[in-house]
Amino acid sequence: MKMFDPTAAASASPRPLGVARAPGLAGVRLALVENTKLNSETLLRKLGDRLGRKYGSTLAVVHRKRSPSHEIEDGVVPALQRQSDLVISGIGD
Repeated sequence: MKMFDPTAAASASPRPLGVARAPGLAGVRLALVENTKLNSETLLRKLGDRLGRKYGSTLAVVHRKRSPSHEIEDGVVPALQRQSDLVISGIGD
């Protein structure tokens, strides 16, 4: 289990994520990670639609997690990296 402290101070030097940051939103392929909470999918799809209209991005893939408390499965991450330029993980309620 990975634990994250949301109250921790930011580190002095950013840690590399292993993925290059998208230079902008124009034309990016979006991946949405839906966490199964109420309204999560609706919220993400509306956001994806708005980004598409404003920046010309396209919705490449939508992945649904088992539950809000579960991490995304390890095997899904490489697929998201291949299929998209930007991943948005959403919440609902």
